[in-house]
Amino acid sequence: MFKIEGLEKLQRQIAEAERAFAEVDGELGSVSFNPENPESIEAAIVSMEQMIDGRLGPYANNPLVGPMIDEMKDKYRTAIIDRAAEARLGGAPDDGE
Repeated sequence: MFKIEGLEKLQRQIAEAERAFAEVDGELGSVSFNPENPESIEAAIVSMEQMIDGRLGPYANNPLVGPMIDEMKDKYRTAIIDRAAEARLGGAPDDGE
């Protein structure tokens, strides 16, 4: 008979990751910003990162969740910057056009 080392640890990490995913199921929050003001855009990015950290921070050391946190921050940072650029060019996706 043999024993698989680390299986319990992996099961704990998976269970913790499931709880983390449940934390971000649905709406995470919303931010608003002035697309003409770089400080406003940066403040929106910081606010978004704080929302993510508020929900997922307790799971940051989990090797399954930690990388997801970084990916989410990058994704939302890019989305905010892209929306600001679109708004400056007059093509904001939410402007009803």
